[in-house]
Amino acid sequence: MNLHDQLGTLESSLDALLQIATASPAPAQPFATSTQSAAAAPAHADETAPAEPPALGRTAPPDNVPAPAEPPALNEPPTLVVSRPEQNAIEMTIAGKSVKLSPEGVSELIEELSNVRASMSVEQPAGIAPGWRFAATKNPLMAAQKSANGDRLLLMRHNGHGWVPFTFSPSMVIELYALLTQK
Repeated sequence: MNLHDQLGTLESSLDALLQIATASPAPAQPFATSTQSAAAAPAHADETAPAEPPALGRTAPPDNVPAPAEPPALNEPPTLVVSRPEQNAIEMTIAGKSVKLSPEGVSELIEELSNVRASMSVEQPAGIAPGWRFAATKNPLMAAQKSANGDRLLLMRHNGHGWVPFTFSPSMVIELYALLTQK
């Protein structure tokens, strides 16, 4: 599956997760995995329960990942659970529905969320909150362009966020220079 197909699948999965998060969650049965406790096993070894096919769009989690928690009660909003089953993947679960994202999928999600957040009417806080956690990128890759009106576009590559663009007016370029060179 090429990257475009993966992104299409991710987009469909995210749409489904968002629909689940905004809809009233229906009771769902947890996935059966090989990590179930002995109490869930049949009383007699020769008794077996008929296998039930999974619902459309539903996949069983890998054996090394615990089954998702029960969906929230009808009056409680669904919660987002993010886990990291592998070095190069994360799994997001909302109301018992899970999506596993590759590094490319995580980058796409960050970009989409960033674009949506930038368009929201409630702006980011102007100051840095005490205790705020961040991952800084030392000596990032950079690119710059000058526009016809004198503004400068500065792109900086953050290890987690990817390429982050900033546009500076000529007066802000002077302020930025002063800020970076002050003692």
